[in-house]
Amino acid sequence: MSEIQHLLDNNQRWSEKINDADPDFFDKLSKQQSPEYLWIGCSDSRVPANQIVDLLPGDIFVHRNVANQVIHTDFNCLSVVQFAVEVLKVKHIIVCGHYGCGGVEAALTDKGFGIVDNWLGHIKDLAYKHRDELATLEGPVKSARMCELNVLEQSANLKRNSIIKDAWARGQDLTIHSWIYSLKNGRITNLDMQ
Repeated sequence: MSEIQHLLDNNQRWSEKINDADPDFFDKLSKQQSPEYLWIGCSDSRVPANQIVDLLPGDIFVHRNVANQVIHTDFNCLSVVQFAVEVLKVKHIIVCGHYGCGGVEAALTDKGFGIVDNWLGHIKDLAYKHRDELATLEGPVKSARMCELNVLEQSANLKRNSIIKDAWARGQDLTIHSWIYSLKNGRITNLDMQ
């Protein structure tokens, strides 16, 4: 038996459970994807987009990467954004980070982690930009603030992106949200409201 056979077994049980509860679920799901939301989040396995906002598969279009970044030269992310905005016509783009983000915490150190250091360079630049504020903080408080600053910066990157600016110029109904998730209590905080 394969070391991951239990995942296939889990899938079969899950599929049967869903089908028993709603026999039309998979038929409806396979026919159309029309989510109103694009979620740009961290790759961290503890932050599953659909689950933490209690939405079903198909209700939210998801892009994940280390430390939920929106980088102007990341064609993977930009392709997702363009498809979501121009084809799916999402109404909301949510950039959601989380406290205790390993990518953000790694960027705050001088340690080397390999190829990911290139990716984290953008966060290191952000830490330098906010060095005066961050110098007054220590430990988990510093990490938490850096996680918040990162979400706000990635949302700002989206707003400066040509895909978003073109959508707004067309009058498309599109709002960008900056959220942060707490692993300790499962709650999301809307950073736009602070």
